[in-house]
Amino acid sequence: MAKMTMVQALNLALRQEMAKDDRVILLGEDVGVDGGVFRVTDGLIEMFGEERVLDTPLAEAGIAGMSIGMAVYGLRPVCEMQFSGFSYQAFHQIENHAARLRWRSQGRLSVPMVLRAPYGGGVRALEHHSESREAYYAHTPGLKMVMPSGPRNARALLVSAIRDPDPVIFFEPKAIYRAYREEVPEEEETLPIGRSRIVREGRDLTIVTYGAMVRPVLAAAEDLHSKDGAEAEVIDLLTVSPLDDTLFTASARQTGRVMVVHEAPRSFGPGAEIIARLVEKSFYYLETPIARVTGYDVVMPLFSREKHYLPHADRVLKAARKLLRDG
Repeated sequence: MAKMTMVQALNLALRQEMAKDDRVILLGEDVGVDGGVFRVTDGLIEMFGEERVLDTPLAEAGIAGMSIGMAVYGLRPVCEMQFSGFSYQAFHQIENHAARLRWRSQGRLSVPMVLRAPYGGGVRALEHHSESREAYYAHTPGLKMVMPSGPRNARALLVSAIRDPDPVIFFEPKAIYRAYREEVPEEEETLPIGRSRIVREGRDLTIVTYGAMVRPVLAAAEDLHSKDGAEAEVIDLLTVSPLDDTLFTASARQTGRVMVVHEAPRSFGPGAEIIARLVEKSFYYLETPIARVTGYDVVMPLFSREKHYLPHADRVLKAARKLLRDG
């Protein structure tokens, strides 16, 4: 089994789905000749031609609008926004049309499109290049919001997203595009959208996270084990919407202590909904208030202050120790 970076695993998913289904079309800024700004689509225009890998103008609203039209008429477009911060220019197309057409047409029409976008900090990028604004899309009825955390699940989830009958917003954590490699099978592999997973078992504390934050959370959990003798159970959501609350509410009933970690700003972030589900379903099992380790309620700073903004293993470890001490 080959070891791949996330970039390579995503490229594998696109290549295999395009070979299998000629309805799959790629479009976006520089996805063709240049192979994408992060080279996720590298080599695909040579394999499938300019009619299936389309370099578009710098017009995000046009990219999204064209994808919606293609999807309604039977294709399965995968459109790329160079950075998630550029997708705001297309938000009216996504919210007004992609998310609503099934409802508006009483089920006659569907929009089987994927909007791919690199998200998050950690690469010393410029303004509008490092946001983590998944809450915008998770809050929008009719959209699915997927955020993989590693090469293998990124490949499997992208395949599922391409085959999904409804629009999927697919945020890729660019900080780990090439950070490490995982074994990824050449044969077909999918993961169900809307299903979380336990990536580390534990009995003392539950940590709920997703995307780029999974790695620092796991590092903190290992430190907590080696230095404090405590075991944290780590749950990777994989999909922010629809939100799978089965695992984390059950885990909370066993551990009695819960922390939520995400890169997005704290106020009105995905953590608030996770905590609401915990209060609804597991409140009487909790031994301490639920903790949040998140980004701050400020505009994502430029690279000189970026590390101070992003949640890291030390912040998670400090919060975990407080939860255990307060209990």
